[in-house]
Amino acid sequence: MSTTATATIVDERPPEPAPPGQARVFDWGQPFVYLVALVVAAVAVGPVVYVFLGGFRSTVDLNANPAGLPDPWVFDNWAAVLTAPRFWGNVAASLILATATTVGVVVAGLMAAFVIARYNFRGRQALYTLFTAGLMFPLTVAALPLTLLLRTLGLHGTYLGVIIPGIAFALPTTIIILVPFLRAIPDELEEAARIDGATRIGFFWRILLPLSKPGLVTVGILAFVASWNGYLLPLLVISTGSLPQEWWPLPLGVTQFSSQYSQNTGAVLAYTSLAMIPALVFFLLAEKRIVGGLTGAVKG
Repeated sequence: MSTTATATIVDERPPEPAPPGQARVFDWGQPFVYLVALVVAAVAVGPVVYVFLGGFRSTVDLNANPAGLPDPWVFDNWAAVLTAPRFWGNVAASLILATATTVGVVVAGLMAAFVIARYNFRGRQALYTLFTAGLMFPLTVAALPLTLLLRTLGLHGTYLGVIIPGIAFALPTTIIILVPFLRAIPDELEEAARIDGATRIGFFWRILLPLSKPGLVTVGILAFVASWNGYLLPLLVISTGSLPQEWWPLPLGVTQFSSQYSQNTGAVLAYTSLAMIPALVFFLLAEKRIVGGLTGAVKG
C-alpha cells in the first residue's frame, strides 16, 4: 500500500507590476493609508472647489446657504470679471513678473550651480552651505531692510523691485536642486569633450545643458508658480508705489477687488478663481516633470 503525499509550493515572489496601459488593482490591504490620502486630498481640494463653485452663485444665495450648490447658476460674475480691463492688466503684470523671475532664476541658478558642482576651489562647500542657509531666511525678516534698499536704489514701486529680490529668494531652492544634477554627470563625458577640442563653455552648452534639462524644467516651474502666487513681495514694493492698480499683479488685484466689491461676494470668488486657474493648470500639466526632476536630484 502506497501513500501519495501532496506538497504545496508557496510562491514568495512579489507580484509583478501591471503592464503599461492596464489599470492597477485597488489594494484594500492598507485602508488607513487610503483614508489619510482622501482626507488630505479633501482638505487641499475642498477650498478650491468651494471658491470655484461660489463664483457661479449670487450674493443672496451665498448668504442664505453658504455650503450649498449654485441654485440658480449665475454666469454674470465671470462675465463681469472677464470683460473688466483691470483683470487683464493684472494678468499681464503677473505674466511679466513670473516670466522675468523664472528666466532670471534659471540662468543665475544654473551658472552658480555649474561652478559649485563642476569646479574644485577652496570654499566651495562653504558657498553651497551659504545658499542652503538661504532657505532659513524668509522674506518677512528682510522686509524692512529690503524696502529701504529698494528706495535707495530707486527701484521701489517698479517691476524690477519685485523681480530682482524674487530671483534672490528663489536661488537657494534652485541651487539645491541643480547641483546634484550637475554633479551626477560623469567626468568622463567632460574628458571626452576636451579630447574632441571642446572648451568648458562648449561642454556646458552642448552636453551639460541638455542633460540637466529635467532639473531646469523643475526649478523653472517652481519659480513661475511661486512668482505668480507671490503676495508679500509685491505688497511691499508695488502697492506703496505710484504704479496704477490696473498694473498690479493678480494677488494684489484680488485684494483690491475684494475691498472695492466686498458686497458682491460671488464676483470676488469668480475673480479669485480666475486668478488661480493659470497657475493651477500650469502646475498640473507639469506635475510629472516636477516629480521627475526632484527624483533625479535626490538620486544625484
